[in-house]
Amino acid sequence: MRVADRWLAVVSPLGLMVLWEGLSRAGVLDPRFIASPSAIGRTLVALIRTGELPYHVGVSVERIVAGFLLGSIPAVALGLAMGLNRSVRALLMPLVAAIYPIPKIAVYPLIIFYLGIGEASKVSIVALSIFFLVLLNTMAGVLGLDRTYFNIARAYGARPVDLFTTIAWPGALPAIFTGLKLGMGFALIVIVGAELLGSDAGIGFLIWRSYQIFAIDVMFAGLLVTAVLGWLATIALDWLERRALPWRPN
Repeated sequence: MRVADRWLAVVSPLGLMVLWEGLSRAGVLDPRFIASPSAIGRTLVALIRTGELPYHVGVSVERIVAGFLLGSIPAVALGLAMGLNRSVRALLMPLVAAIYPIPKIAVYPLIIFYLGIGEASKVSIVALSIFFLVLLNTMAGVLGLDRTYFNIARAYGARPVDLFTTIAWPGALPAIFTGLKLGMGFALIVIVGAELLGSDAGIGFLIWRSYQIFAIDVMFAGLLVTAVLGWLATIALDWLERRALPWRPN
């Protein structure tokens, strides 16, 4: 990234914060409904000092990581199989097409009914929200490859495992990472929603509790932390993508 691009990436959020703070100090924004950045900053410092914020963030991150791994690993494997094998695709695509549009948070009460209100239900809803995004992107990545590569490999006696390891897997990696990034965004949305509906810990619980006691600054602090987590997750996945795909330009 160029130096100018780095500065622009910093200036845009800082400019928004300065404008937000200015409108708050000028009285344009009512502090009872929209906390100022300075108030949110003081609240974040207080929550960190008491250990409350690290605790809730840690709980949510554990749920996201567990659900992310539980959903993405089988999704990549099944997406590769569907992309490579027409019969597997014909067998499973109707089910995927039917289940994918269902809002995953709407399924959460049913998951609670079967798994209870503990950690298993929250990890499961995160995994479910990620699974179809990663699967469909992985399958699309394989199907988007030039079939000439497969034909040439078969002409030289490549086995099915060779087609997988040398063509399908590396060729689908860009699409897989796209699915992982989209899935991570959905994971954050779903886990906060799940913690709002039923939890005694996590960022969603912190936001819901602050709403109940009308602590607007804490609500905004929780939303800000969620945004930062999403940003950090994107940076981590971008870094991993650059390592996995060194031949691609940044």
